[in-house]
This record gives sequence, C-alpha cells and structure tokens, in this order.
Amino acid sequence: MALRSLPTSVRGPLAQAAAGLARGLRSLLMLVLTVALGASLLAAPAQARTKAATAISATDLAAITHQAEGFLAARDRLPELASLVNARNWVFTRNLLHGPMQEVSREMLYINKLLLSADRPEADKRASALKAALADLDEAARLQDGDALRKAYIKVASGFGRYAQILPEAVKIELKQV
Repeated sequence: MALRSLPTSVRGPLAQAAAGLARGLRSLLMLVLTVALGASLLAAPAQARTKAATAISATDLAAITHQAEGFLAARDRLPELASLVNARNWVFTRNLLHGPMQEVSREMLYINKLLLSADRPEADKRASALKAALADLDEAARLQDGDALRKAYIKVASGFGRYAQILPEAVKIELKQV
C-alpha cells in the first residue's frame, strides 16, 4: 500500500515518523563510525610503539652518531689526561675536564634518550658512573691529592670504555669503532 493512497490525516504523521527514523539511523551510523575510527586511532600508536621498541629509527641513529662523535672525541683525549695525571699537573687536569671533556655528560644524556627503552637503564647506570668518576677526578685535582687523582683516572678511563660499549652497533660501524 502506497503512502499516497492513505488519507492526508494519516499520511502526515507517517511521513514524520519515517523522517525521524531516518535521522535516528543516520545518528546511529555516525556513532558507529566514530567509535570504529577512534578504536583504529588508539590501536595505531600501540603498533608503532611495538615496532619502535625493536629498532632505532634512522633519524635517531643519525642523532646518536652525532652525539657519539663528541663523546669519542673526549675519550680520545684520555692519553693527554693520563700524562697530566702522571705529572700531577693539577691546573691543566682541571682545565681539560672543564674544557674539552665538559660536554660528555650532555652527550651521554642525549644518546640515552634515543636508545631503545630496554637499553636505557644500563646506559643511564654507566653514564652516572662515568660522571661520578669525572667529578672525583676533578675533586682530586682540586685537592691536589696524587693518589686519589690516579685512582679516579682509572675509573674515568674504564667508564669511557664501558659507556662506549652501549652504543648501537650501527653507530660503532659508522664511527669505525668496531
């Protein structure tokens, strides 16, 4: 039975009911689409985090490489520092620490932030140990304590070596450290 064959008094309310039903279905469809899109947007970052947890991006590797260059340049000054320690040259020992080696802490901090989350705790531990050894060396030079200076230098040298091991293999290869 067609809507036109119905009397006008019945046709008006039926048309309004049909229009209301259509609006309700449209609203329901929009709600379903919104929920579906929201769920897919929530799932996408989780997939990205899972992927990021297994590999360092090329951009992060480039940044780590840049910071590692500065770290390794400071490490390359260890023989010079050793000769200053052996000569008990208090002033130039401190000058080397506060000059060319001053940025080591910042470089390690930047590197650690870009490492895989599983590697960060060990990297932070090694960086803290190296920073403490550098502070001990500076304090021994300030106090002009030859024995403490020699012991602190050994900790500094081993700290540089231990921290360099945490660098990603791709960075070591790029900087010819392998």
